[in-house]
Amino acid sequence: MRYVIASIAAILVALAVTVFVSPPLTGWVLQQFTYESPDSVDDLDMLVFMAINVSGLIAGWLLGWAIGGAFEKDEPVE
Repeated sequence: MRYVIASIAAILVALAVTVFVSPPLTGWVLQQFTYESPDSVDDLDMLVFMAINVSGLIAGWLLGWAIGGAFEKDEPVE
């Protein structure tokens, strides 16, 4: 059950990060640099966007794993 809770939490947190956190943070990071070509802007845009989304996925998994651990029972082995 712990894996199910962790998976659901990872999906939900990744979705929230993708919709609400990644676009403004990516825009802010892109404004911090100067560029020589449009390709470098696009490359950095994709890199930052995906890095933030993967971080959200990992954070959601860890959060779900911790929540799922609270519901897990250790049954004594007989």
